[in-house]
Formats: sequence, C-alpha cells, structure tokens
Amino acid sequence: MKRIILTAMAVCAMATVQAQKINLGKAVGAAAKGAQALTFTNEDAKKLSKESVDWMDAHNKVADKNSPYTKRLNRIFGKHKNEDGLNLNYKVYEVIDINAFACADGSVRVFSSLMDIMTDDELLAVIGHEIGHVKNEDTKDAIKAAYTQAALMDAASASSNTVHALSKTQIGEMANAFLDAKHSKKQESQADDYSYDFMKKHGYNVVGVYTAFKKLALLSEGAEQSRFQKMMSSHPDSNKRAETAKKRAIKDGLWKDPGEVKLPTSPIK
Repeated sequence: MKRIILTAMAVCAMATVQAQKINLGKAVGAAAKGAQALTFTNEDAKKLSKESVDWMDAHNKVADKNSPYTKRLNRIFGKHKNEDGLNLNYKVYEVIDINAFACADGSVRVFSSLMDIMTDDELLAVIGHEIGHVKNEDTKDAIKAAYTQAALMDAASASSNTVHALSKTQIGEMANAFLDAKHSKKQESQADDYSYDFMKKHGYNVVGVYTAFKKLALLSEGAEQSRFQKMMSSHPDSNKRAETAKKRAIKDGLWKDPGEVKLPTSPIK
C-alpha cells in the first residue's frame, strides 16, 4: 500500500510525497542474529546514506537553483559546505511537512515549510542541530538500524554479518526507516549543545536556538501538529530545551530578550 512520507526539520499548497511501504512482519531468527553481528563501518554508513538520500531526492520535489528557497539557503548556509571536518551538501524539499534532516554522507535536507516559519538564525540553529547528529555519529546508528530493517526483506542479506547491496525496493524501505528513526534523549541533548556551539563559534545570534525551540513547541500544540508530527516525535520537550539554551546564553552574556515568540502569519523570506 502507499503511504505519505512525513520526511525528516520543512505554507503553501505543495506536493506531498508517496512511497511504497512494505509490511515486513516478524523477522526470522537467522535474520535477527545477522543484524546483531553486522559489521558496519563509517564508509558503509556514508554509502547507504547516499543511496537513501538519492532515493528521497527522487521522490520529493527538490527546489531548483532559481527557487527563492534555494537562494535563501545558499545565502545563509552556503559558507558551511565544509564544516567541522564534514563535507556537506544541501537541498530544499518543497513539501508541506515541517522538518529537516542530515545524513552520515553529509547530505542536509531542509523542508520549505520549515523555512517559511523560521528566521535565518533559527534555521541555522536547526541545521546546526542536525549536523551535530552527523558529527556525533548518531546518523550512523540510525542508518545502520534502517539498513537492518530493509535487509529483513531478504533472508540472505538479513542473515549476513556484512553489508549487502540492496534492491530499489529495499532502498526505499531503508529511507523510510531512517526517517522514522528516533534519537535518544542523550543524543538530542548533545546535538542541542552542538547547535549552540555552532552558532556561538560563527558569531550568529545564539538566541535563535531558544526561539527555534519555542516555535517548535508552539507547533506541537497548535493546528499545525499533524504536519509537525515527525519532527515532534524525534524532538520532544521543546520548551525545556529552549530554556536550556536560554540559560547558556545568559551564562555567556549573549542573551537578548526576544519578547514573545509567535509563529509568523506569512512565510518568512
């Protein structure tokens, strides 16, 4: 059956994405043992991440180079293609869901609907958070788990302790599983710290970390909740995390009260 993907930090009438979803059922014992014994390297993570991102790029509407979204992302993030030892590439998905994600191969994807509600500093804070997951190798863990799930579709791949090539159907399943992945609270906290440090290091307004989380909290409470479901499930307790960023900013002497944080009534350009 087909399901709509709420792809991973993306208000206009834009196309949603559909993909084939396979019901895997229960894994056989050999498959489970193979998953536990899987040898998984950084190169495996990069290769499988690229395959997943290529699949997602093909199944989402990607903003072209002349799009206002692409031009804006180039303006605010273009100088960070080489960041903290990572080679990054980025694109915008013109979809209605509110999200963004980064992968072990350095791919960063930002959703247009997220750009519609975030200021430049807030977007940088969100992207910095996602880069933190890459730098901390959280995305390696996520793509390994996603590969394991996709490999269960084939007994030989599932029972092997090395990474096998996947079919197109399996790659689609792996991409879906990656987007469904949830990080631990510790991983999220570490990515939050990375985001704040990223903002501070480059001289951006660290208050953007606070206001970004406040907006995410508002989204989780309001009418936009359904479009925010994926990000909300993987980034809980947004108000608490906003307060943590505020405390750091106060301690660093960088806090400037932004006043009441509200969602914009029209897209931010």
